[in-house]
Amino acid sequence: MSAAGRPAVLAVVGAGPRATGLLERISASLPELWPHERELLIHLVDPHPPGPGRIWRHEQSPLLRMNSMAEDVTMFTDEASTVEGPVRPGPSLAEWAAQFSGRAPRYEPWAEPSDPGTLAELRTLTGSDFPTRRAQSAYLDWVFRRVLAELPPWVTVEWNATTATSVTGPPDGPQRVHLAGRAGPLTADLVVLAQGHLDSAPPDEHRAHAEFARRHGLFHLPPAYTADADLSALRPGQHVLVRGFGLAFVDLMSLLTEGRGGAYHDDDDAAGGLVYRPSGREPVLHVGSRRGVPYHSKTHYRLQGPPPPLPRYFGPAQVAELSAAGPLDLRGDVWPLMAKEIGFGHYHELFLAHPERTTVPWPEFRAAYDRLDPYVPGVPDLVAAAVPDPADRLDVAALDRPLDGLAFATPEAFQEHLRGYVLRDVARRADPAHSADLGAFLALLSVYGQLARLDAAGALTARSVADHLDGWWQGFFSFFASGPPGFRLRQLLALSEAGVVRFLGAGLRIGTDEETGTFTGTGPTVPGHVVHATALVEARLPGSSVHLTADPLLRDLRARRAVAEEVLADATHTHRSGLLTVSSPDGRLVDPRLGGRPHPRRMALGVTTNQRAVGAFARPRTDAPSFQQNDATARSLLRSLASYPAPAPGEPVLGARDVASGPSGARA
Repeated sequence: MSAAGRPAVLAVVGAGPRATGLLERISASLPELWPHERELLIHLVDPHPPGPGRIWRHEQSPLLRMNSMAEDVTMFTDEASTVEGPVRPGPSLAEWAAQFSGRAPRYEPWAEPSDPGTLAELRTLTGSDFPTRRAQSAYLDWVFRRVLAELPPWVTVEWNATTATSVTGPPDGPQRVHLAGRAGPLTADLVVLAQGHLDSAPPDEHRAHAEFARRHGLFHLPPAYTADADLSALRPGQHVLVRGFGLAFVDLMSLLTEGRGGAYHDDDDAAGGLVYRPSGREPVLHVGSRRGVPYHSKTHYRLQGPPPPLPRYFGPAQVAELSAAGPLDLRGDVWPLMAKEIGFGHYHELFLAHPERTTVPWPEFRAAYDRLDPYVPGVPDLVAAAVPDPADRLDVAALDRPLDGLAFATPEAFQEHLRGYVLRDVARRADPAHSADLGAFLALLSVYGQLARLDAAGALTARSVADHLDGWWQGFFSFFASGPPGFRLRQLLALSEAGVVRFLGAGLRIGTDEETGTFTGTGPTVPGHVVHATALVEARLPGSSVHLTADPLLRDLRARRAVAEEVLADATHTHRSGLLTVSSPDGRLVDPRLGGRPHPRRMALGVTTNQRAVGAFARPRTDAPSFQQNDATARSLLRSLASYPAPAPGEPVLGARDVASGPSGARA
């Protein structure tokens, strides 16, 4: 093989959605950035199937669903995407599924899912349905196969169905990716880490609870991916304390109820329209959290008016101005602009879709709203005059902490209150008359994307990143925008009525009682009420942590000081985020051994890095930051790979035929 034809080799550790998105962006930019006479070999390293990866693999319970409507999930850039590389549109999950019912032409490469249940679901799936994770797995599998089919013949992709354990090699030479169960490493010119969500060892607090459970023969589950957790030790009727009321709780609730043979039945007389018939195998779940209420239901409708023109008050110009003025406090310096943007999305939809509930024309309100200084009180007065019904006004503080200031004399009084709260939330998010909530949600997505740019500029103080960006903001965004579909909350109401789920309220405190050998749950919502339980479940995902990661590759890199945890420090605070430090925008790993400079041959993408972005799938036409990051990394690595020289005489070159590869359907 000639030097010009010697394959350049890229190794991507991880083969799930993030790696697939990167591969799609590589494919898009190849015609512009790649010397066509040279072959390119791409190794994917992941024990789980390429496309879905671990989290979205087909082999999980069919009870588990997405928390997004099918029309709101895409893996493809579109006209709203601000990427440097070519935009290559493709179908959303809903558009792709429509081919199986004959409502849309077939998308190549054509193949029906082999699982009859998934195929039956896809044939009836509508844009406003919340699909099973198995349906999303089928979509991701197809996206991966489509990307492969679109690659030119001089690009080969090989799937290595194993785990990467180490990456070695000099910064100015080939990298060696060591694989579990393989005698020799892969040799690559450049390596990208795209493992997605990873397990972590529990922090000290959880280790203490685990030790207490061991001594007293109790069940304890630290933060974990619910679909992978072994819940078989939880006994029928056992009292279980559950800390966390988000999506991990919803999965837990499903697996321990329907997953154990219980069933829901329609009943117009029941709260939420459902009754639950227990199987007798369910434990009793006592659930609480910081807010004490479940995440808000996802909206089940589309905008009734035109899309709000976003961004308006918090866009690139404002981010640039704020960045130049830093260091900033997010709540004091940035949140007023963010709140004004979210309010604009809300009122744009209210005034244009439901003008009968306002007192002035939209242009008049918009002009007055434009003039308001976000840092000076005045928005409430304007809104009160123009929006008569308080239910039509956006009150972020009330949304954020709905139980603040409330206390109940008895546990039963609180159960009744929270059932009413959940029932009202479900009804509101299913009623197009309240579509202003969707306008606020779209503005929230826009704000999130701009915040990623502000953070990348290093404009926030260390304290504000810790307390506000990684703390309050992430929690509020998830609570408002990343909740479950409404039917899950109607199921929650039925489980509450059946006594299978009990609500503990806000500010949940977990303790231990040596005398009784039980975990205890208390909080201010029902003063003096104590729940004793023989099991504790931390219903939330493990946080990304360089120091606590269970991933063998990252553990090895950390042990060799080859990666750096993000540490933000100023005169008032030092914040260790647990995230990998990478360069912006291309994601090169910062290497302490290189004096804190980016490693020229190693990159990383996704939730483990300090390139903060929404972890959920991209929504069409929202200019998702994940697309921007994938594109920047793809173009940077292609330029680097194209510049690396051919090997010296005698230097070993590893080609596709030298690697035992998994069955990916990749080019050979």
